[in-house]
Amino acid sequence: MRITDIKQQVKRKTRYSIYVDDKYSFSLSETELMKSCIRIGRDYNAEELEELQQTAVLDKAFMRSLDYLARRPRSEWEVRDYLKRKEYDSPTIDTILNKLSDYDYIDDAKFAQAWITNRRLLKPTSLRRLRQELIQKHVSKEVIEAALTEDEGDETASLKEVIEKKRSQSRYQDPQKLIAYLLRQGYNYGDIKDALQSTTED
Repeated sequence: MRITDIKQQVKRKTRYSIYVDDKYSFSLSETELMKSCIRIGRDYNAEELEELQQTAVLDKAFMRSLDYLARRPRSEWEVRDYLKRKEYDSPTIDTILNKLSDYDYIDDAKFAQAWITNRRLLKPTSLRRLRQELIQKHVSKEVIEAALTEDEGDETASLKEVIEKKRSQSRYQDPQKLIAYLLRQGYNYGDIKDALQSTTED
């Protein structure tokens, strides 16, 4: 079996289609193409070709994962779930996750810290809500608690900021509706009562 052509893909300029005996066989990234030393006219036996095709599967899965991570930081579970949805098998997924971890592209501890920081920047957020969001990302309890311990956010200040913002809206002039909203946001009832009293006195 002979490599008869190597074509740069039109939509993905960094990937190349490999043709074997004049038929499309697989594709590789530019980096993997150079590493594999594939060239037109080179012959491969069935075992060698199968190995190249498996390399192509891993290469595509890795590049897809990088594209997915480029949109925003992800937990390990999110990347695993993404690859499952792309119908990669467990051994392939494990290989990709290990490679991503080796390159420091996924790290649940760093992800949890970044998640908390970004959420704090967007708007005041309760510790309970942050904890729930990270649990939904399947970050381990130990990692979550460590990240929350390092968080420098002030829960009381956060709560008061939300109260001041919501009080400017007519629907939350009713204290019960405001309390119900704050409870849904994950704030503790006792803290809410104290904060409401404090802001009223102020």
